[in-house]
Amino acid sequence: MAGKFELYTDKAGEYRFRLKAGNGEVIAISEGYSSKSAALNGIDSVKRNAPDADVVEAD
Repeated sequence: MAGKFELYTDKAGEYRFRLKAGNGEVIAISEGYSSKSAALNGIDSVKRNAPDADVVEAD
């Protein structure tokens, strides 16, 4: 099963998304967005910018 993005509204009324792996495990959670369209743009940005992202060690 492929992973999926889940769009939801948090307790503060902000829109967020979480990325779930195929096994249902949450592997990423977004920041809060003031609008649904902004959250959807965040999802599009992750899809566009991260498919071949390098893995680097942080200091």
